[in-house]
Amino acid sequence: MFSLSKQVLNITRHARILKQINANAKLLYIRYDREQNRFYSADAVSCASEGYKKGIILGHYLNENGEPVLTPACCKFNEKMQGRLLELIVKSGKWKRGQCRCFNNIEDEFWSVACVCLGQKNLGYNILEAIDESRESVREAAGSGAQCLHAQGVAHIFVEGLGRPEQAAEGTALGVWRYQEFKNKKHRMAVPTLELYDDPDHESWQRGLYQAEAQNLARRLCDAPANHMTPTAFSHEAISSLCPCGIKVDVHDKDWMESQRLVGFLTAARGSCEPPVFMEIHYCGGPVEEKPIALVGKSTTFDSGGLCLKPCYQMSKYRADMSGGAAVVAVMRAAAMLSLPINLVGTIALSENMPSGMAMRVGDIVKYNNGLTVEIQRTDQEGHLILADSLLYTINNHKPRLVIDMTTMTRGIRHLLGSAAVGTFSNSEYMWKQIRKAGVITGDRCWRLPLWKFYKKKTSKYTYVDLNNRGHGQGTPCLAAAYLSYFIDCVDWLHLDTTGIGLIAQNRIYPYLTKDYMMGRPVRTVIQLLYQLACPNECDRPY
Repeated sequence: MFSLSKQVLNITRHARILKQINANAKLLYIRYDREQNRFYSADAVSCASEGYKKGIILGHYLNENGEPVLTPACCKFNEKMQGRLLELIVKSGKWKRGQCRCFNNIEDEFWSVACVCLGQKNLGYNILEAIDESRESVREAAGSGAQCLHAQGVAHIFVEGLGRPEQAAEGTALGVWRYQEFKNKKHRMAVPTLELYDDPDHESWQRGLYQAEAQNLARRLCDAPANHMTPTAFSHEAISSLCPCGIKVDVHDKDWMESQRLVGFLTAARGSCEPPVFMEIHYCGGPVEEKPIALVGKSTTFDSGGLCLKPCYQMSKYRADMSGGAAVVAVMRAAAMLSLPINLVGTIALSENMPSGMAMRVGDIVKYNNGLTVEIQRTDQEGHLILADSLLYTINNHKPRLVIDMTTMTRGIRHLLGSAAVGTFSNSEYMWKQIRKAGVITGDRCWRLPLWKFYKKKTSKYTYVDLNNRGHGQGTPCLAAAYLSYFIDCVDWLHLDTTGIGLIAQNRIYPYLTKDYMMGRPVRTVIQLLYQLACPNECDRPY
C-alpha cells in the first residue's frame, strides 16, 4: 500500500495554512501536487480558475469512536486508489455530520473528490426533533458536497446514492441552484450536470430530482424582481411550466373577477396600475368522479403594505409575497412529473399591494359573497382579503374534499418559529397527522398552532361589522387563521403560514439552501402529503 506519511506530516506541520475552512460551508480544499510530491491548500477561486471538469461526492459514516466507516461506493473507490482516500479522510482531522472536505487532483478520472460525513450510521426518527435524521443527513451531506464542487467550477458532478438516492438527489440539486437571470452571462456560474454513481436505484434518484426541480422552480419565481414578475408575467411563467406537462391552466381578467364578485381581491388590488389576474389550474390524475384536492395560493407579486407602508429596510424581500402561488405551481408540476394518481385544482389570486389614490383605505368595509362584511383595519394585511375570496370561490365552484392554502400571512409566524417550520392550522386531526408525517420525511417540518374560538371571537366581536382583517390582541398568526375559518364550510382544511420559510434565507439554515436566495418551501412537504393521500397503502415509504 502506498504510504502518505511524509505528506500527512507536512499537513500537520502546516495546519494553520492548510485548514482554511469556510466558517459557513465548513469546506476544506486540499490540493496534491504530483510533480513536487506535496500537499497545499487551495481556495474556491483558484480551483474554479483551473478548469475542473468532473467531480464526485462520496460518503462515510462515523462509528462510536468517531472513526470513519466508508459507504460501499466509497469503499470501492478507495480500493481503486489503493487505500489512499481512506488515509486522507482519517488524517485530515475530526469530522462532523454534514461536513465536506474536497481532495483535488488525487485521482485520474475526477478532478475533485468531495468526501462528506453522514454522521452515525444508525440514525432514524428523532421524536423530539420531529425529523427523520437518516434522510436529512443524506440531504445535508449531498448538499455540502455539491456546493463544494460547484464553488470549484466542476461541470459534471457524480453522486453516490449514500444509501438514499432520492434524498441525495434532493440535496445535490437544491445545493447547486442559483438565481442568475440578470447576471452577465460571462460571469454566471455554470450549473453542473448531476449523475448517480454506482447505484442501481435510478428511479428513486429521478424522483428526488423532480422534487428538487419543483422547489427550485418556486425559488426562481420568488427571486425574480417585482418589475419582471408582475401578475401577468407570473401567469405566463405558470403556463410555460405547466402546459407542457398536460396541466390545464385558465387565466381570468378583471372583468371576470367583477362578474364573480371577488370584492375582497379587487379591493386589495386596486392600488396598483398592474391589472390583477386570477388563475385556475387543473391536474387530473385520478378517477373523474373523485373529488379534487384544492391548492390555494396568495400571490401578491409585490407587497409594499399599501397605505400602511412597510419599513423600507428589506422591503425588497416582499417581492416573494407571491411564494404561496409559486408553491402551488411547483406542486402541480411535480404531481404531473411524478404521475400522482390524484385530482388537483389550484387557484391563485395575483395582484400588487401598492399605495395610490385608488388604494384601499383603513376603515373601508367590503361585503363577501357569503354575506359577511369585513372592515379593513390594516392595509398591509391584504392577504386576509385575497384568501377569503379565493377560498370561497374554490369551495363553491370545485367542491374539494380537502383545501390546502399556502400564504405568507403574518410576520408574527416568523417571530415565533423563525425559519425552522411552517406554521400549520387545521380543522382536521387526521390531516394534521398526515402533514406532520410528511414534514418528518422531507425535513421541511410543520408545527401546529391553535385554531380556537378564543381567537375567532377576537376577529368577530364588533358592533358595526361582522369581521375585522386584523382583530384585536396578540397572536396575529392565530387571529389570521381564525379569520379565514369563517370562509371554510364543511371541508377539511390546512392553512400553512409560510412567512418564516417562504421568503429569503437570511442565514445558512440548511447546507442545501444557499444564504441570500429564496427557499421555495414547503413544496416538497406538500408533494409528500399528496402522495400519502393518493397512495395510503404505500405511505411507509416516500414514493
